[in-house]
Amino acid sequence: MFVRGNATEAAAPAPTSTPRAGAVALLPANGGAMSIATVYRCVNLLADAVANLAMQCMRKSGDVFVVDSNCRLHYLLNVQPCSYMSAVDFWRLAVHYLLLRGNTYIVPVYDKITLEVARLALVDPSCVAHDTINDSYTICDVNAGINGTYAEEEVIHIKNYTRDGKHGLSTLSFARTTMDIALTGDQETLNCFANGGNVRGIVSNDASVRGFGEYQDKQLQNVAENLDERFRGGARIVSLPGQAQFSPISLSSTDMQFLESRKFTVRDVCRFFGVHPSFVFDDTSNNYKSAEMANAAFLSNTLNPLLRKIETELLRKLVAPSLCGKRRFLFDRADLYACDLDSKVRYISQTISAGIYTVNEWRIKENQQPLEGGDTVLVSANLKSITEVGKAIE
Repeated sequence: MFVRGNATEAAAPAPTSTPRAGAVALLPANGGAMSIATVYRCVNLLADAVANLAMQCMRKSGDVFVVDSNCRLHYLLNVQPCSYMSAVDFWRLAVHYLLLRGNTYIVPVYDKITLEVARLALVDPSCVAHDTINDSYTICDVNAGINGTYAEEEVIHIKNYTRDGKHGLSTLSFARTTMDIALTGDQETLNCFANGGNVRGIVSNDASVRGFGEYQDKQLQNVAENLDERFRGGARIVSLPGQAQFSPISLSSTDMQFLESRKFTVRDVCRFFGVHPSFVFDDTSNNYKSAEMANAAFLSNTLNPLLRKIETELLRKLVAPSLCGKRRFLFDRADLYACDLDSKVRYISQTISAGIYTVNEWRIKENQQPLEGGDTVLVSANLKSITEVGKAIE
């Protein structure tokens, strides 16, 4: 199977943007999804969440992994992957490609002298032709400076949802119907408010009068066009000439329940992206407990699988198999609580009382000078062995 990078499936028909009679156009193939507020918020929420986390390039020292800040990849993944993009923009765009196109392609470009990775080129998926039979990539991206055919092990390929393990599918390919409903509702609402709720109807003759012919039919057409122009211009009360009658056929926005439909669409889009409606500012009733549970579910069920997917692909393509147990790429998930000071303080105190971190280790993480005696490992003194229960206290 030979597929393009932005195709959904080889066997599935490509979505069209052919206008439908009596309605607005279907969801455009390029750029239309981001015009929907819920899609825009979900995609940017996930992209910003990944871009805000620091990527740790770690090497094994003894029995533990330590951050290797002198590694070339540490600079590329955290500061500047290429000459025209920062690491924040790099990861935001990578997640955008992953969710909206289904595939993210990153080509490591090596220095011919040092044989180290000189830069990381993020390629537009539309510029990639993936041969899934021969496991090769034909890439022609002028902006990224990549042109040629690459083997499977030479391209970092992060997939969204995949059925064959080789090609990713966009979230939009499964949410196409929901996207069409959302975009159609937005356009219909815009048309309704743009002209003050313009009515629709049929102009006809008085049924009790007979003998109308071709000339009268043309006159009715002129009357209909005149009424339509006056309604679009904002007129509320109009007069009809002669025996003409106007019969409205359009339903009001209340009858069509646009608001209820749009509420349903918001939740439906959130289901596809795995984002709780409260994160897209849905008017769902919340309390502190439900907000905390929604945040925990987002981290564990939505964000963490995405981070794990990126970490594994970087390790698979940038580290030799013989060094797999000695190198590691890991997003610093503690940065998720950078602005939640209450949760951060509770997390710090609990790790210190459990003996996981010392006071000085946390002070260094917070860019504070270490204190004398702060290297001592502390544990909570509130616990005792079960065999000591009931014994006299000395």
